[in-house]
Amino acid sequence: MDIILLQTVENLGYKHDVVKVKPGYGRNYLIPQGYGVIANATNKAKLDKIISDIQAKENAKLEDYKQMAAKISGQTLTIGVKSGTSGKIFGKVTNVQVLAALKDKFDIEIERKKVALPEDPKEIGTYSAIINFHPEVSETIDLELVKE
Repeated sequence: MDIILLQTVENLGYKHDVVKVKPGYGRNYLIPQGYGVIANATNKAKLDKIISDIQAKENAKLEDYKQMAAKISGQTLTIGVKSGTSGKIFGKVTNVQVLAALKDKFDIEIERKKVALPEDPKEIGTYSAIINFHPEVSETIDLELVKE
């Protein structure tokens, strides 16, 4: 059974993905909970229209994204973290902390899923994060983790 997801479902797919699931899972869980609809011709046509509208909006924002990328190019974000005496971080540095630092320093607001941390920071030091503003516009920014 093919289902169009109306919202992101963990371990299954992202919003607007067409996924193949077992019929019972689709009928008894996904559809009644409002997580998805059956992927028939009518719903697929609606999905194509929604996706084209989203892409048109993103393409309209392309110049804004290029300006944001130029603004953060070559910059370093300082993020305060709690750590032990050896410099090992308590907890984890996530893209939410990167977004908060971007908002504070550059007044830039973007979606959480557009920030990627290629390596998992475990100690105080300098790391990098990739900001994917748009499929055509991405920028790497340095993260300096300092002890609070």
